Amino acid sequence: MNADFPRILTLLRKERGISQKLAASQLGISQALLSHYEKGIRECGLDFLIRCADFYGVSCDYLLGRSPDREGSKLTVEDIPEPDSMGKENVFKAGVLPVLNKKLIANSLNILFDLLAKSGCKPLVHEVSSFLMLAVYRMFRLVHAANPHNQEAMFTIPQAVAQQYASAAMEISCANAASISAGEPVAEMERIPKPEALSMTTQGLGQNYPLFASSLLNLIQNAEGRIAYPPKPKG
Repeated sequence: MNADFPRILTLLRKERGISQKLAASQLGISQALLSHYEKGIRECGLDFLIRCADFYGVSCDYLLGRSPDREGSKLTVEDIPEPDSMGKENVFKAGVLPVLNKKLIANSLNILFDLLAKSGCKPLVHEVSSFLMLAVYRMFRLVHAANPHNQEAMFTIPQAVAQQYASAAMEISCANAASISAGEPVAEMERIPKPEALSMTTQGLGQNYPLFASSLLNLIQNAEGRIAYPPKPKG
């Protein structure tokens, strides 16, 4: 089959909270055979794949790891809701701080991605986006790991190495973005065709982004406060 199928098959069963014995009975096979499928020891046929999709209410593409969406749909720009769309996902009940930090980050990203668009440099957009996605991925995995009952099978990379691998990938994206920004792109990446479009001053940011500039400036202040530079002398 493929490397994703055993992991996803196990994840779906554990998410439903049923034993391997019960799942095997419902799927019309022996527990031993289901165990082999979940461990990747044996490959199943098309009939069993379809049975699993029907039983767990997912698509075959999801079972095979071809789509992260349970229904197997391919995500397009139009399908992605705006960050401030109304709905239960956008309601925070833990106090003011999560809402404040979310707004600072989201508003700052609005400016960052608008500037990236103005740069006209696709490799720079790609590297910055990859860096930020990896940062969110790392923090999501940390929060996910806080509950020992959460299913690790949601991920393909083991927890023991996920942070280090993601950190290394972030450093590569940062290095590539830095080389592009310095006008010396590596790996045959293109230069920024419109570097003048990235001219920035606090006054200009305020004029161009009247709704978001204060969030970015506050984020910069908070971030540099965390960095604590210059370091205090020892002794």
